[in-house]
Amino acid sequence: MKKLGLILAALLFICSTTDKITDCTYKGKKLYGRVMVVDSFADFKVKVVDSFADLEVNVKTSFADKCGEWIFVESFPDFTIQYVESFPDFTIKLSSR
Repeated sequence: MKKLGLILAALLFICSTTDKITDCTYKGKKLYGRVMVVDSFADFKVKVVDSFADLEVNVKTSFADKCGEWIFVESFPDFTIQYVESFPDFTIKLSSR
């Protein structure tokens, strides 16, 4: 019974650490550049929060070439996002420094 508990705990740990933001990528896509907001079929579902965000997003108008720098566009995005309230892929905090 103890072994089963340890195995379940290990599986829970592994599942909770997969698909996290690492090296400014998520699921193999870079998290900077040109971003388009869509209502469905987005690359990522994100939730905007005020604190403890997975990624701090700096909204820019040009040269978004560092981690978390996003330019919102209407066409030709590097990736798409959909704003959600539940079950996001990751959370973001928006700023415009």
